[in-house]
Amino acid sequence: MATETHTTTTTATDVAPPALFTKAPSSPTKAPPPSRLASANGHAPGLSPPAIATTPPSPKIQHVAAVHSRLRTSCLSHDSGSTPSFLGFRNLMVLVLIVSNLRLMVENFIKYGVLICLRCHDYRRQDVVLGAFLFLLIPCHLFGAYMIEVAAAAQAKRTIGRRKKDDVSDLAAVQRPEERRKALSTWRMIGLAHAINATLGLCITSAVVYWFIHHPLIGTACELHAIIVWLKTCSYAFSNRDLRLALLFPATATQLPAIYAACPYPQNITIQNLSYFWWAPTLVYQPVYPRTDRIRLGFVAKRLAETAVLSMFIWILSAQYAAPVLRNSLDKMQTLNVASIIERLMKLSTISLIIWLAGFFAVFQSLLNGLAELMMFGDREFYTDWWNSPSVGTYWRTWNKPVYQFMRRHVYTPLIGRGCNPNVASAIVFIFSGFLHELLVGIPTHNILGVAFVGMVIQIPMIAITLPLEKMKGTNGKIIGNAIFWISFCLVGQPLAALLYFFAWQAKYGSVSKALMR
Repeated sequence: MATETHTTTTTATDVAPPALFTKAPSSPTKAPPPSRLASANGHAPGLSPPAIATTPPSPKIQHVAAVHSRLRTSCLSHDSGSTPSFLGFRNLMVLVLIVSNLRLMVENFIKYGVLICLRCHDYRRQDVVLGAFLFLLIPCHLFGAYMIEVAAAAQAKRTIGRRKKDDVSDLAAVQRPEERRKALSTWRMIGLAHAINATLGLCITSAVVYWFIHHPLIGTACELHAIIVWLKTCSYAFSNRDLRLALLFPATATQLPAIYAACPYPQNITIQNLSYFWWAPTLVYQPVYPRTDRIRLGFVAKRLAETAVLSMFIWILSAQYAAPVLRNSLDKMQTLNVASIIERLMKLSTISLIIWLAGFFAVFQSLLNGLAELMMFGDREFYTDWWNSPSVGTYWRTWNKPVYQFMRRHVYTPLIGRGCNPNVASAIVFIFSGFLHELLVGIPTHNILGVAFVGMVIQIPMIAITLPLEKMKGTNGKIIGNAIFWISFCLVGQPLAALLYFFAWQAKYGSVSKALMR
């Protein structure tokens, strides 16, 4: 018995537990209680089974990884193959801009209090009455141009009828000198009538605003309206002249755009056609425009709400922030303290830039898009990405497309067609634009200083300076050109012009706001 017991015990001790050699069952099973585990192993409860012999682990190698295994460059170096994202820096600059402007707002409130006052502006009843009268009178000159074109279209129809009666072909009419002389003399009379009509409207408005409307804001609105209608009248006259010549001399006329076939001359000489052009957000006349199929009233409401909110924002910034800075600059201007004037210009540049950007968005994005939706006007490229302009010339071609299209179509291209040098044609465009800018600023402020005119003429050498930077290979030239544009525009251009005209206004009339007089 002892021998059998010893044999059994030895066998149970030398054999490893079955769990170490067999696979785990597919279905989960409960662990056996300690008493059963002891009986199965042949060991008393609480005693561990014998240790199993295993291969000792290799030492871990953790400090010899090849960190520098290939050629790489810093992400901000010119040798870098890819450009990193500057989203974080953009967020930082936005935060810095917000915080710095909030500080200026708090400082302004502590120093001046609330300067916004609806009843403090020195506008007179005469200003309101004359302003309303001019707003009704100015469009009459556009309809005067319509009456002139009605007479011109009737004359063209009579000419064509006489040719058919005399059996004269279009080619023969072109070759007959008397036909060309008659057409030229007729256009001269029509052109003279258009010039008198358009110029009379602009001159009457300018005279009334300069001599009888005191408040500069009301005067600016009237003068801007007059300039817009004057440009539209000119475009209406020039475009219909070419359409009329194409009708009278089709053999020598250039190919008209295909879109004009929907309304050929003289079918476009109607009140409806002119009224659409009057309200369309463009300065260039066409008999036909690309149109949308419906009006989205929700879109119109959003754009008008944006215009109203941004107008209030501009008014608050002008009254609360710009006016004190301008007023505090007067003594520096009188004593010609150059350092203080530069400091005031830098302080004014931020405010004027924000006001200008808000005005740009209110007019070109909100107002013109809302008006285009109401008129179902399809071409709404009123601007492109002018803020990325690599040169001053690119900025003037992209930020105000309606004016640029007018100048290119009715001033620059005809000059080039007459053999004018492109640089000379560009200079003439900017001189003409400077004249309009001086009218828009000098007439309402009753101070024709020539600052706006000179500011536009200075753009000619600025364009010549930044043009080579735009054509440079790589991005460095474009970055420098864009920086020159922003510096000349934000720091020197608008703030200096605003300071000079405000100083002239103060010297002549005093403050517009009665509250600021105290």
